[in-house]
Amino acid sequence: MMSSSSHAISPAVPPVLAEVVRSGFVEGSHRGTLVLLAADGTVELELGDPEAPVFPRSSNKPMQAAAVLRAGVELSGERLALAAASHAGEAFHLALVRTMLAEHGLTADDLRTPPDLPLDRIEAEAYLAAGGVRDRIIMNCSGKHTAMLAACVRNGWPTESYLDPAHPLQRLVRTVIEETAAERVPTIGTDGCGAPLMAISLTGLARAFRHFVLAAPGSAERRVADAMRAHPEYVGGTRRSDTWLMTEMPGTLAKTGAEAVQAVALPDGRALAFKIDDGGGRALGPVLTRALQLLGVEAEVLGRIGREPLLGGGVEVGAVRAAF
Repeated sequence: MMSSSSHAISPAVPPVLAEVVRSGFVEGSHRGTLVLLAADGTVELELGDPEAPVFPRSSNKPMQAAAVLRAGVELSGERLALAAASHAGEAFHLALVRTMLAEHGLTADDLRTPPDLPLDRIEAEAYLAAGGVRDRIIMNCSGKHTAMLAACVRNGWPTESYLDPAHPLQRLVRTVIEETAAERVPTIGTDGCGAPLMAISLTGLARAFRHFVLAAPGSAERRVADAMRAHPEYVGGTRRSDTWLMTEMPGTLAKTGAEAVQAVALPDGRALAFKIDDGGGRALGPVLTRALQLLGVEAEVLGRIGREPLLGGGVEVGAVRAAF
């Protein structure tokens, strides 16, 4: 028989950030870690241990795009937004990736992204119905990879090894991440797209996003933030929460990452970052909405982002809701 101490919850277990409520009954929960920064950069709220390292996944993309600019590549507007994107695989995304490849003397064969289908479910269904197959250019990180390859062409760096953590470009990415997050990268993994994945804390991630919106005009970081905010449809897609948030709350910088990571910075320096421990994407909207409300945000778009209904027999019978 187990001792009573065996049932004790470790203090390291993240708190519940969202509950799954069906027919008035709480049938499950999503734990996670969250940090909110005030406009002056001080910590306003922390749940869990936001100083522990995490893999930000695609929330690192603004930093990767800034490294491409620091490497001397001239990108702006939609092209720069696409360099920081997890695009949905819509026609306008794919057309611009192909254009950017051609502009830098590259082809889809130079990409090291894994062949994939459109990230957006509706786009994927239409693509498959038309007879489409998995392709490297369709993978949601193809814009980022195209920009990375452009940096290699610009500097005479090898293109075949651009995903090696020791490659000059990836060393520059690490420098940008460490400078903007104001902390060291403790470990490097491999992201789903094959690129080096550099861990930082959630507090560091929020600091980095805050840095991007407050950076001096003309700096690499500010140029990335401005491009993402001016062309949010290229960062995500027409049916993505990052796009809705940046479109309907001008000046806001937002980027999700796989495994339910989210980072946001408001134009005055307020910022947040969180991760749902089990990677449950359905908790992203409710948790994000509640976090923004705690930062003092009141916007109609929050009602849209925060809705995560549960269905029973095709009828709404519950929802995923924030629990903090």
